[in-house]
Amino acid sequence: MNKLNLQTEQSRLEVVPARGGIITSWQVQGQEIFYLDKERFANPELSVRGGMPILFPICGNLPDNTYTHNGQQYTLKQHGFARDLPWETVQQEVTPQEAWVALSLKSNEQTKALYPFEFQLQFTYHILGNTLEIRQEYANLSSIPMPFSAGFHPYFWVPDKSQLEFVIPSNQYQNQKSKEISPFDGNFDFHREEIDFAFGNLKNNSSSVTDKGRKLELIMEWDDLFSTFVFWTLKGKDFYCVEPWTAPRNALNTGEHLTILPPRATQTATIRLKTKFL
Repeated sequence: MNKLNLQTEQSRLEVVPARGGIITSWQVQGQEIFYLDKERFANPELSVRGGMPILFPICGNLPDNTYTHNGQQYTLKQHGFARDLPWETVQQEVTPQEAWVALSLKSNEQTKALYPFEFQLQFTYHILGNTLEIRQEYANLSSIPMPFSAGFHPYFWVPDKSQLEFVIPSNQYQNQKSKEISPFDGNFDFHREEIDFAFGNLKNNSSSVTDKGRKLELIMEWDDLFSTFVFWTLKGKDFYCVEPWTAPRNALNTGEHLTILPPRATQTATIRLKTKFL
């Protein structure tokens, strides 16, 4: 499986276009930022657990994995299909100071059976200094409006979750399992088997996680298209996920924060990850 390696003086990025255009590794000053379950990754039948999977045209899951459009029912698995399909490398450039690669995914007969729209996505991964920026372009090539949500599911490596401190721009979350809404005081109970919390009503467009054990601060910034921030982790696993989504679960059915792109129109979006060593 072909991997793209982008190397600058300060950081190194590994991307695998054939596996959903995924970033599998990002190292800054020799320190790995992402977690990757390499055994699962080696099996193409399994979903990737690690790196930074792309979510499109839905984030999260749909009830019974189904939605209805123009009176017809369609099936979409959790987080959509972009993370499972091969992406095409469009262009790349590397200098000692910065590097970038542009990848593209275009609709085909396989996607149209699940999602009846003509589209093209182009994502540009750009590393400069201690920053990773992902510029996204969503193009509706159809003659009808195209509804979608999109996001990312980054897995960050952490050897000891008790060393984590969070700044999240919301004071409440919804528990995905119980659907209960609870106040958030900045702490998570990592003794739970699973934490799957969705934060809405975001007060600003950035969050940070400080890993006191690694002396590392990770800052995530996003633009206004992203409305929802999901935190997910499993007990006993060396990762946590902070996921920027443009819409909450089931938006394709409910319409909540759903992006509806007019025919022949394009929507752009950006997210940025910055690292600081303390």
